[in-house]
Amino acid sequence: MKRNSRLSAVLHALMHMAEREMPMTSDDLALCLDTNAVVVRRTMAGLRDAGIVQSGRGHGGGWHFAKPLSDISLLDIYNALGEPIVFQIGPATEMPGCVVEKSVNRVIGDALKDAEAILMARFAGTTLADLAADFRVAAKHCRADTG
Repeated sequence: MKRNSRLSAVLHALMHMAEREMPMTSDDLALCLDTNAVVVRRTMAGLRDAGIVQSGRGHGGGWHFAKPLSDISLLDIYNALGEPIVFQIGPATEMPGCVVEKSVNRVIGDALKDAEAILMARFAGTTLADLAADFRVAAKHCRADTG
């Protein structure tokens, strides 16, 4: 089963933007993500609509952050992407009148709601600044290891 990696890809693109500290074109971001610039523009448009990024035209134009990284949470990004389904598992619907199915669905449903609440709280408490700091530490270690 294919996983939805859209959030991960968007965060990847945003970290490249954070490192560049200057506008990046859709073509630049597409190269970073090994995808098509049209896909980048479509995705970034949703982030623009959510007030996370802005775009400029002409020489020196491109995508840039609309506010500081410390003011953008992973939950903001998740919401801007249309709140993709978190878990691929869910309740059965083949026998809605069956007491066993109802019990199983209730238990699974409660567990999924709890797990999603924990994940959303973690997303809300993690900013792009946190992610950038983590990336910078990992990059230093990588450079130190390769000497």
